[in-house]
Amino acid sequence: MTENNEEQNKPFNDAMEHQQNVEGDPIPHSGELPLPIKVIGYFLIGGIILILVFGLVGNFLFN
Repeated sequence: MTENNEEQNKPFNDAMEHQQNVEGDPIPHSGELPLPIKVIGYFLIGGIILILVFGLVGNFLFN
């Protein structure tokens, strides 16, 4: 399986190899986001869900 993954990241011509090596184009990984972006996303989505839940509960209690 690692051979297949290595073949996927291998450039198929000189222009792509130049872009990856000289210009610093990153080699694509498995599509995962970096950890800090994941953590920020968890806080944002978790906060939105908490606000919605508290808003619904508050609406039923105080209305």
